[in-house]
Amino acid sequence: MSDKEKFYDLSVDERFRVIAEKTGLSESERNTLDGTGGLDIDQADHMIENVIGMYNLPMGIARNFLINGCDVLVPMVIEEPSVVAGASFMARIVRSGGGFVASAQPPEMIGQIQLLNLDDPDDALKRLEGQRQNLLREVDGIDPVLQKLGGGPRDLIVRKLDTPIGVMLVIHLIYDVRDAMGANAVNTAVERLAPLVESITGGRVLLRILSNLADRRLARAECAVPLASLEFTGYSPEAVRDGIINAWAFAAADPYRAATHNKGIMNGIDAVLLATGNDWRAVEAGAHAYAARNGQYTSLTTWGKDDNGNLTGILELPMAVGIIGGATRVHPAAKTALKIMGVKTAAQLAEIIVSVGLAQNLAALRALSTEGIQKGHMSLHARQVAAAAGAEGEMIERLAEQMVEDKKIRIDYAEKLLRELTSK
Repeated sequence: MSDKEKFYDLSVDERFRVIAEKTGLSESERNTLDGTGGLDIDQADHMIENVIGMYNLPMGIARNFLINGCDVLVPMVIEEPSVVAGASFMARIVRSGGGFVASAQPPEMIGQIQLLNLDDPDDALKRLEGQRQNLLREVDGIDPVLQKLGGGPRDLIVRKLDTPIGVMLVIHLIYDVRDAMGANAVNTAVERLAPLVESITGGRVLLRILSNLADRRLARAECAVPLASLEFTGYSPEAVRDGIINAWAFAAADPYRAATHNKGIMNGIDAVLLATGNDWRAVEAGAHAYAARNGQYTSLTTWGKDDNGNLTGILELPMAVGIIGGATRVHPAAKTALKIMGVKTAAQLAEIIVSVGLAQNLAALRALSTEGIQKGHMSLHARQVAAAAGAEGEMIERLAEQMVEDKKIRIDYAEKLLRELTSK
């Protein structure tokens, strides 16, 4: 690709060639992305029940990401226009300030054991705390693979809950899952502990299950955007910066706005989770629970300015992701996506994902506080509308350009234009 060429102007094959040269993808790995060598129907039949076919979504590459000093190409699987473009553009702006600085906590997940029918909850709590080491030893070798990699149980915490049906105890098993997402290992561990917990307390164990509020496994990304990088036609850099901060303040104070604000963050996060075969529903659940951890649902990001007037941003949320086990190792395209990113650990993947979420939030806030969300979004959406109207090949771009120019991005108008152009 020459300096004058833009990535999005290349053909699909040319884009892949660029990515393959940068990441060392083989032809067989190329095939995992074009439908000829990806997930087949037999593999799919072993992944879920009642399989009748396959369902495809586009995979795009977000470019320009500089994370902890390293260049990263980010595969994103999503159907919504403008998400990949928005992340790439904001990554380029953030790069001018040194890129993203990201970190991830140790991969500690929480398994919960619900304990009922206790004659004396306080005495039961003391008994469990007194047996803490024995309980941890019980599950120390339950997953030999994780144990070999340095994972395993780390702590056991007993909580007393006042509920609508009375007092119950909840035991939190803290378990280091290394490069796994960890659900299977944690669920196996808490189920192993249940009989021992009952024998110690005389109570009855009901639920034994992982918690998706993985607040001991947070990922964090920060950026500082030079003021000069925020300027664009019609808007001073100060106006853009202050607009972003004011838009964030709205989400910080109002849960109605925060829901949409955080949805925009998850547009980027979920797209990478899907690309890598991770459980996007688990991360969504943890993110939204974390956003409400202080009693009111609020923004997951924080935006402000430093002493030099530069825009600063922070995103922190639970990030339970893995690179071993599950769909990540079964789905051929997920393995290719991890190779494109050069990911070697679950922590690295978490750092990339949270950086993408911060970039996506910046893209949305910049658009909302300046020219409006529709201008860029609808320009890209026009191509989908043109295709839905029946346009093919070059005709898609012709219809999209005309609809944008006429400011009528609707299926009925696209059909009218198509009839007019094809009748000539």
